[in-house]
This record gives sequence, C-alpha cells and structure tokens, in this order.
Amino acid sequence: MTVSAAQKRAQFRKLHESGCFVLPNPWDAGSAQLLQAMGFKALASTSSGFAWSIGHPDNKVTCDSVLAHLKTLNEVTDLPVNADFEGGFADDPAGVAANVTRGVATGVAGLSIEDSTGDASAPLYEMTLAVERIRAARAAIDATGEDVVLVGRCESFLIGQPDLKATIGRLIAYAEAGADCLYAPAIRDKGQIATVVKELAPKPINILVGSPGLTVAELADLGVRRISIGGALARTAWGGFLRAAREIAEKGSFTELAHAVPHAEINGFFATAAKDRR
Repeated sequence: MTVSAAQKRAQFRKLHESGCFVLPNPWDAGSAQLLQAMGFKALASTSSGFAWSIGHPDNKVTCDSVLAHLKTLNEVTDLPVNADFEGGFADDPAGVAANVTRGVATGVAGLSIEDSTGDASAPLYEMTLAVERIRAARAAIDATGEDVVLVGRCESFLIGQPDLKATIGRLIAYAEAGADCLYAPAIRDKGQIATVVKELAPKPINILVGSPGLTVAELADLGVRRISIGGALARTAWGGFLRAAREIAEKGSFTELAHAVPHAEINGFFATAAKDRR
C-alpha cells in the first residue's frame, strides 16, 4: 500500500469534520480490497464478521487474533480503518489502556470501546468504571503520539435497555472523558437519532444500519456523521452461502448457484489488485 498510517489518520480525522460517510465493514483482506475499489472513503472492522470467518461466535475471539486481523486490514488497503475493539479485551482501565496501545500499533485510524460486559446479570459496566475505561483509552492513544479517533460506544439499546436519556448521559460522559466520536448501536427511530445528534453536538455521531430502513441521505439530513454496517455485509454473504448449501443438502439441486458472482469477474479483480501491490 502507498498511503502511510499518518496519512490515513489525517484523512479519517477530516471525514469527521463535516458531511456524512459510510463505514462498510469488511471481515477479511478480500472484502476490504473490494470495498476500497467501490469508492468508499473509510472502512471499519466487524467483530462478528471476523469471528464467524474463523469459526468463532462474536465476542469470543482473543485480543491477539483481533490485533493480527487489524494489521492485515491496514496492510491491504489504502483506506483508513476504524477498529471494532469490542470492550478493549479487559475489564480494568489499565488492561484497556495496554490493549489500546497495541491496537494503535496495527495502523488503525480509529478505535471504538464499548461499555457492555457480556454478563447478562449486569450487561453494562457501572458508570464510573465505564468512564474510566474511556479515559484510559484516551490516555493510551495520546501517549503514542498518534492521531487516532477514539469512539465511545454505549450498548444500552443493543442489550435491551432502550433508555434514551440514560444512553445520552453515558455518551456525554464518554465525550468528557476524551471520546472523539459517539456511538449507540441499535437506535433506529428518526426522532431518537435527531435527539442524540442535538444533545451531543458538536461531537460526530455514528449510527448502525444492519437492516433496511433509513437511507444515507435521510441519516445525513438528521445530522449523522458516520454510518456503520456492522456484521450485516458478512451476514448477507453467509446468507447466500447458506441458501445455496442448504438447497444442495436438502433438495439435491443447484439453482441458488445462479446468483454466484462469475469466476472471471471476481478472479479478475484480485488478479489486478495483486499486480498493483507489486
């Protein structure tokens, strides 16, 4: 690749200053290269998409595996990459800070830290600890001297606690702790999105789109700065795979294969991409 990590980070920071951009989520080197060729301005990793690609459930991949994956994504694309860094792969702020330092070293332009615990009995970190975790991530990034965008994620809607006021309160606290961009996955209502944008201004807001609904233009009109797809592209790919495989296994027929991308098209793209990397 010909674009340095510093250049990617500068480009990514600028994208957050105005307008609205989509962050599609590749799960491997090939999907990252294809998305770059389509003209997207930045990419984001997907914890679920990557986990499934190596035979694991979401949130059950080691930090070392994710770091290697992020390094690969950054090596195969000239676009800035935002890391889905889950909960920082540690509960305590010091552990989060250590892992964030390692994350920055992969070349990412952005990195998100979420406040979900994975514990059904207490699905969100207690507020004080959640804020300290964001503050630790901020300090770790600053200590590297690299201009990496820190994204503070509140998972309340995603884990079934759709309290907008409480969610906004957490996002405000994360901003005060040093988050550059704010993200509350699973908020889909136009009115709620508009409220989040207004209450958190001028901080850029990220919205997750994982199913048909609001368009890019509609979200831009609401003041949203970033749109992530999460694992939806990976799920779409798995959907095609499963439909075809199930038809073969259950019916002994092959009609779903008619929807496959022609060999010449996909192989030609990667042949060209390989030549460009020489």
